[in-house]
Amino acid sequence: MANCSTRLIAMLHIILLIIIMSFTGFHFVRQVESLGINYGQIGNNLPQPQIVLQLLRSLKITKARIYDTNPQVLAAFANSGVSLIVTIENDMLATVMDQQQALQWVTNHIKPYVPDTKITGIAVGNEVFTGDDISLIDKLVPAIVSIHKALVDLGLDQSIQVSTPSSLAVLANSFPPSAGCFQPELNQIMTQFLHFLSNTKSPFWINAYPYFAYKDDPSGIPLNYVLFNTNNGMIDPHTKLKYDNMLYAQVDSVVYAMARLGFGGIEVKVSETGWPSQGDPNEVGATATNAAIYNRNLLRRQLKNEGTPLKPKLKLDVYLFALFNEDMKPGPASERNYGLYEPDLTMAYNVGLSPSTSTATISLSSNADHLVPKMNYRCLIYSMFVHMLALQVFIRRYI
Repeated sequence: MANCSTRLIAMLHIILLIIIMSFTGFHFVRQVESLGINYGQIGNNLPQPQIVLQLLRSLKITKARIYDTNPQVLAAFANSGVSLIVTIENDMLATVMDQQQALQWVTNHIKPYVPDTKITGIAVGNEVFTGDDISLIDKLVPAIVSIHKALVDLGLDQSIQVSTPSSLAVLANSFPPSAGCFQPELNQIMTQFLHFLSNTKSPFWINAYPYFAYKDDPSGIPLNYVLFNTNNGMIDPHTKLKYDNMLYAQVDSVVYAMARLGFGGIEVKVSETGWPSQGDPNEVGATATNAAIYNRNLLRRQLKNEGTPLKPKLKLDVYLFALFNEDMKPGPASERNYGLYEPDLTMAYNVGLSPSTSTATISLSSNADHLVPKMNYRCLIYSMFVHMLALQVFIRRYI
C-alpha cells in the first residue's frame, strides 16, 4: 500500500506540473526562443542597451542582430544568453579586405567581448550586391574571406559564422520559386561567394519583404497571400509545390537560384523581414493593422517550427525587422516605422508578444488589434478536462 501511495503521489505531482506549465505558458516560452529580432539604433531617443536587454529577456527573445559593433551593446549583452550577429559597415569593406586590417578589426571589435558576449555571426556589409556603390561588390568576397581567416587565426571560427545579408533584388527572377535565378551580372561574384559559404558551412542571409512586392502591385498580388492569411495559395507549375504565403516562396526562389549555380546544400536564413505600420500616402498597405497581422502570423509559423515547401523539415530561421521605430532613418516614412515598439517601450501595435518579468507568451487570437493577449479558453477547458480525466483514472486505479 505504501508503494502504491508513493507512486500515486509521484503521478499526481507530474499531472500538477503539466497543469502549471499549461497555465504559465511554458510551452510558448520554449518555442519563442527560436525568434530573432533586428535591433537597429538609428534614432536619437532609443533606450539604453541595458534597458533593451531587459525587454528582450522579458520577451524571451534569445537572438538579435545589430548593424555595427557598438561597444555599449556588446558589453551590456555579456552573460545574457542572447546571441548576437554583429555587422561590419559597408564603408569598412575596403579596409578589412586586407588580411592584417581584418585581423586587427577582429582583435579590437570581437575578441575582447567573447565568450562573455555570445557573438555567433558577423555580417560583412549589408545588401552590398544591390547597393548604390557598385565599387564595393568586388571588395565584398575578399573582405569576407579575410574576416574569416582572422577568426581562424584567433581560434574563433568554430563559434562565429561569416556571411553577408542580401536583398531579394539579387534575383533576376523569383516567380515561380523553381525559376529563381540570380542577376546575370552577379553570377561570377556570387559563385565565389557561394563557394565560401559551402566551404565554411555558413548560411545565405536574405532580407525578404513581401510588403515591397505588394506595395508595387497591390492590384495583382493578393493581400492575404503576403500576410500569411488564409488564401488559395500558388502552385509552382514545375514542382507542383503549393505556397500559401509569399515569404516562403521568396526563400525557396533563393534556394533554386543557388542550385542553378551548382550549390544545393547551403541553408537560407531570413536576416530581415517585417511590415511597416505607417508610410507615405503612396506606400500602399503600410498600416498598423497589416503590420500586426503579418508579424503575428509569422510568429505563429515560427511556433510551429515550420520549413518552406521545398525544405519542410528544415526550420526556417527568421529575424524580424525591427525592434524599435527609428526616427533618424532616411527615406520614405515606412523606413521609420518598422518597429514593434516605440522608443518609450510602448507597443507600436500589438503583435502578440507579451512582456513580463517571468514568462513570455504569444497570443494565438485571430484578432491582431487586441491590446491585451488573450488565452484560448476553448483549448484551456479541453486541457483541464483531459488533466482531470487522467487524475480520475489514476485515483480509481491506485486507491
